Amino acid sequence: MTSRSESAPDWGNQYRLVASEKWKAKSAAMGRAVTDALVEYAQPAPGMRVIDLASGTGEPAISLASRVGEHGHVTATDLSPGLLEIADQRAQARGLKNFTTQQADAHSLPYPADSFDLATSRFGVMFFSDPVRALAELRRVLRPGARACFLAWGSFDQPYWQSMMGVVHRHVGGPLRPPDGPDPFKFAAPGSLSAVLRSAGFDAIEEEIRTLPWMWPGPVEELWEYAQSVAVPFRPMLERVPAEQWPQIHGEVHAAVRQFWDGEKVAFRVSVVMASGKK
Repeated sequence: MTSRSESAPDWGNQYRLVASEKWKAKSAAMGRAVTDALVEYAQPAPGMRVIDLASGTGEPAISLASRVGEHGHVTATDLSPGLLEIADQRAQARGLKNFTTQQADAHSLPYPADSFDLATSRFGVMFFSDPVRALAELRRVLRPGARACFLAWGSFDQPYWQSMMGVVHRHVGGPLRPPDGPDPFKFAAPGSLSAVLRSAGFDAIEEEIRTLPWMWPGPVEELWEYAQSVAVPFRPMLERVPAEQWPQIHGEVHAAVRQFWDGEKVAFRVSVVMASGKK
């Protein structure tokens, strides 16, 4: 789920790539309800040509490829070739022949105008350095009447974030993330993503807040390890933690997350923004 951000963080750094490979099955399982919600919202039809921006390790692009059929096609784009390689492997494991990946910046897409019938992005639009420019560029490559559908994080003030990154922040203080860095919560305010879509030239704009399951199929300690490994926007904050404070922080995080542990999985519900517009 990467595209060029304000401070150009290394979304494809080796540590994150290793973590993405290590946890790809459980990460996909955790995001399944969110992915399914975006796919249903996008309403893919057989034969459609679809572009997915900031695809990361492949969702929702892989799920969309299963829906558009052999006469359709899905192109997954991302800045990180390493993450796209994982997406390719996942698609090949499913036997998908209508799926390709392309390293690309959302602000300058390597496609002619009127190329796609549908566009999606899951947890990517928040990280575009110039969202209006990126969405105007996306509109360019869509065919007339095509929809662009987005899913972004809601507020930081919800249990998934507060039980982990919120605990760290209470200990170390300072900025939650650099003011000029990537902001996962850029479009948490109602109407803010709609405003960007409108400025980019989209019509028939819709936006809603949904609460969806977000379940990690493993123990509490494992989820916390995963969350630290892929938390690019929060990396500067994590690096401010003095070594002697980590044992206490780990204990407090484990206790906070354990409230959502049912003996088999960690079961959160998360608030997300869904928005769409038509060319």
